[in-house]
Amino acid sequence: MLGALADGQSKFSNFLYSEDCLSTIKALQTMGVPFGTAEFKEGGPIQSDDLTVEGVGLHGLSKPLSDLDLGNSGTSMRLLLGILAGQPFEVRLTGDRSLCKRPMRRVTEPLRKMGAQITGREDGNFAPLVIKGGPLSAIRWQNKISSAQVKSAILLAGLYAKGETIVEEMISSRDHTERLLALFGAPFRKVDRAVSVRQAERLRAVQFDVPGDFSSAAFFIAAALMVPHSELVIRGVGLNPTRIGLAQLLQSMGADLKLEVTQDQGEPRGNIYVKSGRLKGITVGKNLIPPLIDELPILMVVCALAEGRSVIQEAQELRIKETDRIRSMAIGLSAIGAKVTEREDGCVIEGIKEFQGGTVSSFGDHRTAMSFLIAGLSSKRGVLVKDTDCIKTSYPGFEADLRSMCAP
Repeated sequence: MLGALADGQSKFSNFLYSEDCLSTIKALQTMGVPFGTAEFKEGGPIQSDDLTVEGVGLHGLSKPLSDLDLGNSGTSMRLLLGILAGQPFEVRLTGDRSLCKRPMRRVTEPLRKMGAQITGREDGNFAPLVIKGGPLSAIRWQNKISSAQVKSAILLAGLYAKGETIVEEMISSRDHTERLLALFGAPFRKVDRAVSVRQAERLRAVQFDVPGDFSSAAFFIAAALMVPHSELVIRGVGLNPTRIGLAQLLQSMGADLKLEVTQDQGEPRGNIYVKSGRLKGITVGKNLIPPLIDELPILMVVCALAEGRSVIQEAQELRIKETDRIRSMAIGLSAIGAKVTEREDGCVIEGIKEFQGGTVSSFGDHRTAMSFLIAGLSSKRGVLVKDTDCIKTSYPGFEADLRSMCAP
């Protein structure tokens, strides 16, 4: 997105050709942004993992001739709303059935206060949404739910707003957007738990090597911990301090897990070393949730095989992801022999030594699907996961990587 708004050509290596990322590219292409992408086959690029973006500048987007269909990507919709708030045209954003059930008022409310006109179901809380951008004014916003998507949308709108747009957080959310704003030369600053951006004249093009995704690595970290006599090294993973909450939590549960930062070019990256071993149960509360919100499904699988009781609480945000992840994980874990009690804000898990196995549904959720495929590695009869096409949303190469890791 920032490459599209920059002046000149930006190049990204190690780009992830997942469905969510492709939805973003398609939306920006619809607004006149040229992209150079790899040649495709099903499951990923066949020539390279590079992506070039011919930036059109902050004010170079064109009014699309059709709706922007963002598929399953909540991140794409929320962040694009921030960019579109500053554009002099009207556009309609929609997505699949799951995305149209995800709450958007957390983004549309602050953007309206900045001056954007937004309409949609339930007063702009659900897509399809129509946004008409225009002149914006800066705001000071307290990000009470510690959402990186909300923060990012406001900061992106702030690039077009008169004055200084400030977002405050009691619990810091992931900071990838702030790091990239600085890299692209935006007038950005951070003071304590507040981040701000001023109206920008231009963004500079960049060359950037995208780190491996820690959320994707999390599934294989869990597999190595749960399968006896396992040892695994995962290289080139993003080790941003706001992103590695799961690793720190697993270490407190007794995991033999080490992180090694090898380079830092705006985003720290390095290697993860993990060995198998039985873990102890843990309580996960409010302050720990934001850094590992996407990893909570696979954490539930790990906790089901840990000694003693684990409690996950104040995690209501899981109920409004691609599916209700508290419900889907509780149902699936119970079906394969785990002892799980669902609560409104999380669950209680009593550890067992091994899953029995069985058949579960992904509920159309990529992280639920991958979590139960990993659970199958520690089961007596195996785990059959229905509806796994959704994995392409974030990790089209997951099956191949899992087969490779399990090969003798």
